[in-house]
Amino acid sequence: MSTQQNQSTNSKQQKIATFDPNGVGDVNGGLFGLPFTIEESEVVLIPVPWEVTVSYSAGTAAGPQAIKDASPQLDLFEPAIKDAWKLGIGMEEISEDWAVVSDNLRQRAENYINWLEDGSPETDRAEFENLPAEVTEKGEELLQWLKSKAHHYLDQGKLVGVVGGDHSTPLGLMHALAERHEEYGILQVDAHADLRDAYEGFKYSHASIMFNALQLPQVKKLVQVGIRDICQAEAELANQSNGRVTIFYDSVLKENMYAGDSWKKECKKIIAQLPQKVYISFDIDGLDPKLCPATGTPVPGGLEFEEAVYLIKALVKSGREIIGFDLCEVAPGESEWNGNVGARLLYRLCNWMAVSQKRLEVQ
Repeated sequence: MSTQQNQSTNSKQQKIATFDPNGVGDVNGGLFGLPFTIEESEVVLIPVPWEVTVSYSAGTAAGPQAIKDASPQLDLFEPAIKDAWKLGIGMEEISEDWAVVSDNLRQRAENYINWLEDGSPETDRAEFENLPAEVTEKGEELLQWLKSKAHHYLDQGKLVGVVGGDHSTPLGLMHALAERHEEYGILQVDAHADLRDAYEGFKYSHASIMFNALQLPQVKKLVQVGIRDICQAEAELANQSNGRVTIFYDSVLKENMYAGDSWKKECKKIIAQLPQKVYISFDIDGLDPKLCPATGTPVPGGLEFEEAVYLIKALVKSGREIIGFDLCEVAPGESEWNGNVGARLLYRLCNWMAVSQKRLEVQ
C-alpha cells in the first residue's frame, strides 16, 4: 500500500470515528451528506450532465445536481446491510464544460428534430444536414472521456457508477468494463427498449444506448425489465438475437402477477437469464411515473420503488456480481421529489453493488 493510500485509509478511519450517521445530513459535505473524499470512497460516481438527443422533454442534464441536492435528506441506516454508510461513496464534481456543450448542442438538436418532424423541408437543409455528424463527434469524445475516467478509478480498485444525464451517457463505462471482463450481462430497467439504430440520425442517441452496447462482444446478454414503449424494429431485433436479448414486458409481468405469481417468482425468472457478472443500467422511467414525473419520456405503468430494490437485492443474493451501474434520466422538475427518489435509488445501487463484491456485509 502506498503512502498516499495509507494516509487516505487513516483519514477515512478518523472520519468514521467522528461522524454521526444519526445526525442531520451535512449539506456542505459530499453526496448523501457523507464526509468522505473521492480518495476515501470505495464507490466513485461520475456525473455526466448530457442530454443532447432527448426528443421529448429536457431537464435530465440537471439530474446529477438534483440528486446531489436531495441526497443529504436520506437517513443512512440500511436494515439489511451492516454499517453501509462506512463504505464511502463519493461523486466527482459535475463538469461545467460538458454541461455547456450539452446545452448548446441540445438547442440545435431540438431545432433539427423539429425540422425532421416538419418533413425535412429543403429550405433549411443546409442548416441541419451536418448536425448529426457534429453531435456524433461530440458523443464519441464524451464516450472516450468517460472511459478514461472509469479506467482511472477502476485501476485504483474503486467501484464505479455513472449518474446521467440522458440514457446515452454511460456507454463509456460499458466500454471500460468490456476491456476488463471477458463477458458480462446487462440488466436494464426501463420503460423503453433503447434498441434503435442511430435514432433520428444520432449514433449516440439516448434511444440507441442498448443498440450501441450490443456492439460490444463482451456483452453476452441483455435483459430488459419493465419495457412498455417499443417499436416494431426493436422487438424484431430482440426476437432475432438468438437469445442474446430477453425482454420482460411490463404488461406481461403485471399479467403474471394478477394471475397469482409473486414478484419473487418473476425476479427469479429475470435473474436466471443473466450471467455471473452483471452491469445494471437503470433508467428512472422504468419506475412508475408517479415516482419520477419530470423524467424525459414518462410512460404509464412500471415498477414500484421497492419492487426495483427487491430485484437488485435478489440479483445479489443469487451470488451474481454487480460490476458497475448507471442511473439516468432523473430530471429535477418543479420540486425536489424527482431528485429525492433518485438519491434513494442511487444509495441502494451503491450499497448492493458493494455487497455483491464483498465490500459490505449483510446483517
